[in-house]
Amino acid sequence: MKSALTFVFAVAVVTAGVASAAWVYAGKWGSKGTGNGQFDSPEGVAVGGAGYAYVADMQNHRIQYFTPTGSFLGKWGSEGKGNGEFILPLDVAIDLGGNVYAADMGNNRIQYFTSNGSFLGKWGSYGKGNGQFMGPTGVGTSLLWNVYVVDMGNCRIQYFTSSGSFLNKWGSEGSGEGQFEGPRGVATASNGNVYVTDTGNDRVQYFGPQGYFLGKWGSEGTGNGQFKGPRGVAIGSDGNVYVADTGNSRVQYFTASGSFLGKWGSRGSGNGQFSVPDGIGVAPDGKVYVADTGNNRIQYFKWDPFAGLEPASLGRVKGLFR
Repeated sequence: MKSALTFVFAVAVVTAGVASAAWVYAGKWGSKGTGNGQFDSPEGVAVGGAGYAYVADMQNHRIQYFTPTGSFLGKWGSEGKGNGEFILPLDVAIDLGGNVYAADMGNNRIQYFTSNGSFLGKWGSYGKGNGQFMGPTGVGTSLLWNVYVVDMGNCRIQYFTSSGSFLNKWGSEGSGEGQFEGPRGVATASNGNVYVTDTGNDRVQYFGPQGYFLGKWGSEGTGNGQFKGPRGVAIGSDGNVYVADTGNSRVQYFTASGSFLGKWGSRGSGNGQFSVPDGIGVAPDGKVYVADTGNNRIQYFKWDPFAGLEPASLGRVKGLFR
């Protein structure tokens, strides 16, 4: 019966001559400032298992977190070098236990905390050695409890245990396979593969859990699958890859191997528009959250299978399922 209904639904949509399903604007929050729920250049965003959204509020040198619809829950951090202090935090990630990892770029370290901001530990210092950084810009966690860090200035990825013990690294400066030019974002898929926005090369590269090269896609441009300085990257539960195409003021999404699926967004300050979109995160319920950095806000989007349907057609299609 299910397959029959699916067939009827497909026929109804096709015969109505309507647009396909799409990602649509669902909500937003934030404005420029230092108060609760305000931002000064929000960069990274990550969504935990409870649906709470954590934001790296870069110029305010703090982390804020919110309900799925943007109600303020709490914050921590101030400018400095001490435990729980930051200098330009650029990204956040959440592990299976709900702990929050922050790329403390100005201090060349990673700090991690409980879900409500209690300090747990840190690692890193300035340099080129193992476990050292020259501007960590992205952080991601895996199902194996490993932590992957984009070491931008060293044009490499390093990865660690959940408490910061160095495991391995890969990458060097260049445009070849497995090389980087100013990388910014990192995310891991459920199978352990690691996706990196190779920002200066206007592409995405992906690797196995230990860093062996698997594939790449993208080039400089405005067409589908092309980028201008991509930054944030996130993986949905379906394995699709979402990329903040920063210079083109949009989000693009792809299959796990890089086949183009769709895009949304344009330059501006209206709903669904962006000014320097940077961080991106996918919630357990599938909603996509974007750090709209230049507009000092977070926007979120939901998948609408009826997007573009005319009202009369929508009623006929929905009526099939009553």
